[in-house]
Amino acid sequence: MHELTKIIKNDMVPALGVTEPGAIAFITSTAKSYTVGEVKSVELSLSSSIYKGAFTCGIPGVEEVGNRFAAALGVCGADHTKGLESLDSIDDESREKAKKMIEEGKIKVSLHSITPDIYLNARVCTEDDICEVTVEDRHTNITKIKLNGETVFSAEKDGANSAEQSEGAAESEEAEEAVSIEDIKKYSFTEIVNYARDVDIEEIRFIKEAYTVNLALLEEGFKSPRTTLGHNLYKQNGNAGISENELATAQFVTNTALEARVIGLSKPAMSITGSGAHGILCTMPLYACWAVNEMSEEKLLRATALSYLITIYIKVHSGIMSAFCGCAIAAGTGAAVALCYMKGGNILQMNYTLNNMASSITGMICDGGNKGCTLKGVVAVDMAHRAVNFALANAYVESVHAINGRTPEETMKNMGLIASPGMLETEKVILDIFENKNN
Repeated sequence: MHELTKIIKNDMVPALGVTEPGAIAFITSTAKSYTVGEVKSVELSLSSSIYKGAFTCGIPGVEEVGNRFAAALGVCGADHTKGLESLDSIDDESREKAKKMIEEGKIKVSLHSITPDIYLNARVCTEDDICEVTVEDRHTNITKIKLNGETVFSAEKDGANSAEQSEGAAESEEAEEAVSIEDIKKYSFTEIVNYARDVDIEEIRFIKEAYTVNLALLEEGFKSPRTTLGHNLYKQNGNAGISENELATAQFVTNTALEARVIGLSKPAMSITGSGAHGILCTMPLYACWAVNEMSEEKLLRATALSYLITIYIKVHSGIMSAFCGCAIAAGTGAAVALCYMKGGNILQMNYTLNNMASSITGMICDGGNKGCTLKGVVAVDMAHRAVNFALANAYVESVHAINGRTPEETMKNMGLIASPGMLETEKVILDIFENKNN
């Protein structure tokens, strides 16, 4: 199996709801599983990336939002063995218990640091035990567990003993082979494109599962009266799911699924780089192109592999979490390059597409997982199509301009640098705004 295939396979994970509440519920549920007796208190310390991401985002199965409620649900009914889908087991009884814990002041959440890195620490105290769990680098990558002051588990950061691998049962033996997402830095833009074009189609057939998952989320969103933006996008598409208008179709299928995710409807998205929103933006515009233009399944799967890898390349330079909107900028760019490929663009035109995306929406802020993500998705889908249309006409922003690099690899790296370290002060301002809202 090609190393790039392994990177994709390792990174594709179903995530129920916005990833950050899922990660919070996962870590508090994990800590609770090591203890005996009634929970007396939960203390949660989060990096800014997680704190911001879950601040007002929807939680599957409940009307409440945010960090504290996700933490409370973790100890009141979440199932840590399901990883990022840990909230799948929540019921009305769990919800009422969580509300009571918050009302009694048993849940405390604090900001650990301002950083694009992933960090969560949960301390769960019961009548009989105290368990402390630390997650770093990836949303379910447990690096330490301490029970009553004694270390009972320790692993390297982002190591092979991660809970994502030891607890998550959906990965094959190949996916467990030692390969890091950082390994993508070894590849050039041309090598990534050639891989997507030439890899044995059976080797990437598993990517089809992303569409099974994301289309089910789209259907859930369309059925719900809560997806107000999605229903409006349906009207803008001529009251059709798939119309002759590729852009309008892409806006509907992409952003109805995205809205369903951020408001907490009870269907997972297939995540990439730890984000369901990224996974949706990477795939659903391609699905619209495929459906409207009646393309082959092979073309769709190859394009999706390309979209995933371009997204991953940008994200390893920006940080998995960042102060810019990764789903619009990184995943939107991945989708744009893949759309160019689907429409017959050559590698130079794919590079033009990359330049056009880097020169336009780079810098869009991330202010957490919330309904506004849907509108950011609308902008990304629109710009992706415009970037491609310009590129196919050989109209593009030259490398001498803006943050574009002399090579496509340098351009993607520069996009990442805008987020980290470039926007760390922006992250602080966003968090200050959040704290003022709390007060």
